[in-house]
Amino acid sequence: MTDKANIANRNIVLEIKDLHKSFGDNHVLNGFSMQLHQGENLVIMGKSGSGKSVMIKCLVGLMEADSGAITVMGNDITKLNQESLDILRADIGFLFQGSALYDSMTVRENLEFPLRRHTKKFGDNVDTEKLVIEALENVGLISAIDLMPAELSGGMKRRIAIARTLILQPKIILYDEPTSGLDPITAKEIIILMQEIQKKYNTSSLIITHDVDCARVISDRMILLIHGIDYAVGTFKELSVSKDPKIKAFFKQ
Repeated sequence: MTDKANIANRNIVLEIKDLHKSFGDNHVLNGFSMQLHQGENLVIMGKSGSGKSVMIKCLVGLMEADSGAITVMGNDITKLNQESLDILRADIGFLFQGSALYDSMTVRENLEFPLRRHTKKFGDNVDTEKLVIEALENVGLISAIDLMPAELSGGMKRRIAIARTLILQPKIILYDEPTSGLDPITAKEIIILMQEIQKKYNTSSLIITHDVDCARVISDRMILLIHGIDYAVGTFKELSVSKDPKIKAFFKQ
């Protein structure tokens, strides 16, 4: 993990200020704020329905916030046109919950797909074979290159999804419940892989999870999303010894 003492001195690569989002009378986000620094693993935890997924969708431009500012690598995404937003998205890797591989495509084709969508980053004549092999080697699954998703285990699918995220060489990776639905051994393998990726590429990672063990191992800092705000911010150690009942509820086993 990152040296926590140096995090505050690093560049901010992603910042959310006073984000609000409501659906009718359901006020999901009520002024949520956060900062992600270069090379940091930041975990956001919240109960089901707390607004984690809504926040992520606002962050990548899939949903429009009611108010607030979202700045990614110096760009206010609320002010970008579609073309500029697509270019910025090429620098943001998004690991969807459940992997979200295309069932009708082989592993190779799944990894080639984002390269074809982002030709402005790599050019029209990119050597997809080289990039696919490198991405699969990073997750230890080069042998699965011509398999279909139906032939993969849950853990293998998650690794392939990580490879598909890595192939665009993103500066920021958003992980949405990376260990959800996996057995404890496979979940641990995925956490180790995430650590290896962060160390190798110095990526900045925003990790949405309800997995306390994942948060303990992977996080440099944590934010607890309660009542639609950044209710508590600190290291795992700091938050896990809090006497606040709302914070303590996250760490009960």
